[in-house]
Amino acid sequence: MNIRIVPYDHPDAVKLDAEVQAEYHVRYGDGGDATPLDASDFQPPNGVYLIAYDENDRPLATGGWRTQDENDQGNEDGDAELKRMYVVAEARGRGLARRMLAALEDDARAAGRVRMVLETGVEQPEAIGLYTSSGYEPCTKFGHYRFYESSRCYAKGL
Repeated sequence: MNIRIVPYDHPDAVKLDAEVQAEYHVRYGDGGDATPLDASDFQPPNGVYLIAYDENDRPLATGGWRTQDENDQGNEDGDAELKRMYVVAEARGRGLARRMLAALEDDARAAGRVRMVLETGVEQPEAIGLYTSSGYEPCTKFGHYRFYESSRCYAKGL
């Protein structure tokens, strides 16, 4: 697997984002994640967006983090918010999400962030399993979905 930094609006990122949005719609029936995101959110040093490619240069997994500091949505100073973690269906079960998560944590730590935070939902038990087995613990809800009963927020010190 070859992990590359790409812009959030890169064609491969747009393609995989459409796939994850379709999966969110199937799982939650709400049209996908409505959290406002902008390509500039993931520009170093305030964030990064990564895509993992196979040996044939096919995009298999994505993930990014963006800087969040204390705000009216529940974030704290020093937060790095994990976004758009996704592995294509045919590549699941090979450890790609865990490798992507580690790369994102390393990048956020190098950028001076002190805590990685994420929001997921009850219809994504695989994600919850990945995060909890990687040292993430439940935290105060934050972000766009903080008032939703199905929302689950996790944090890990970097």
